Amino acid sequence: MSSTQILINADVDKKLINRKDIGIQILCFDITHFSQNIQFVLCSVAVFFFYLLYGYMQELLFTLDGFKPMGWYLTLVQFAYYSLFGWLETKLKRESTRRIPMKTYFVLALLTLGTMGFSNSSLGYLNYPTQVIFKCCKLIPVMIGSVLLQSKRYGFLDVSAVVCMCVGLVFFTLADSQVSPIFDVIGVVMISCALLCDAVIGNVQEKSMKSYKASNTEVVLYSYAIGFAYLFIILALTNNLFAGVAFFAKHPVETYGYAFIFSATGYLGIQIVLTLVRTCGALAAATVTTARKAVTIALSFLAFTKPFTIQYFWAGCIVVLGIYLSVLSKRHKNFGVRDVVQFTDKIKGFVVKPKRKIITSV
Repeated sequence: MSSTQILINADVDKKLINRKDIGIQILCFDITHFSQNIQFVLCSVAVFFFYLLYGYMQELLFTLDGFKPMGWYLTLVQFAYYSLFGWLETKLKRESTRRIPMKTYFVLALLTLGTMGFSNSSLGYLNYPTQVIFKCCKLIPVMIGSVLLQSKRYGFLDVSAVVCMCVGLVFFTLADSQVSPIFDVIGVVMISCALLCDAVIGNVQEKSMKSYKASNTEVVLYSYAIGFAYLFIILALTNNLFAGVAFFAKHPVETYGYAFIFSATGYLGIQIVLTLVRTCGALAAATVTTARKAVTIALSFLAFTKPFTIQYFWAGCIVVLGIYLSVLSKRHKNFGVRDVVQFTDKIKGFVVKPKRKIITSV
């Protein structure tokens, strides 16, 4: 489950925030007695720490010789770790009752498999910054699907956000194709498939959790456990399971060890984002996670040797502008072209001072 999906799912538990008997925790540390500003800082620092380490470990795994075709087996290992973490969490919280029907989990597990599997495998064909930029543009398939399937209409800011994301995405990908030695169109197809699955899974999760009042821990456990079973069968039938086992057995520390840190930081990062949503709201959490992605891209260029061009920078800025417009649209849903004109006129009024009339006495 990604941090974006958590922002959606957290709305289900919004009523719990105002209950005095529910404490606010970062992992095992109670931060209920701190002010909201302190809670925001602590959660933000934790989000940056876990997700920056998550991104670093993910990219580090794909720097190993011969790891390129191991993306799906890495997903299998990650699903195993997530299932274990989810099971341990249910035992600690003493949650024993499943609320969502299994048939719904069969669909959720398949979508989770597509999201995580295609995302991991795409790193064998794309630079990590390019993958992150694509994942920032989830709004594009969401909006296209809503327009085609639900005939939904969007406002000026939403359309502008998608245009900025599309333009930035195109130029960032073009820059990657020109300077990156590992660029492959297959990677673009894979990360696009991951985005499509990610766009669908959020709606399914939101509807299921609201209907059955299921906890986040339950959804994580069953989605990843069933997804593990799916992927295990697929890899066994395609003979990729044994190739993955053999490769990981040759380098157990660099593979299973790195994958454990990668999975643990991702799982803990999810919990921190959920805490951030509950304490400060979805908008603040979206801002923090977006800033984290920008820092992740910068650190990727610093930590791992890869070619750089200025086109990466300004293309990324266009995507960030699109994300900002998307966040702004959620706060000002009636924002339109007339508001843009009025805003422009105000700016002109500050910049261009009106000329004073000179009155001469006769």
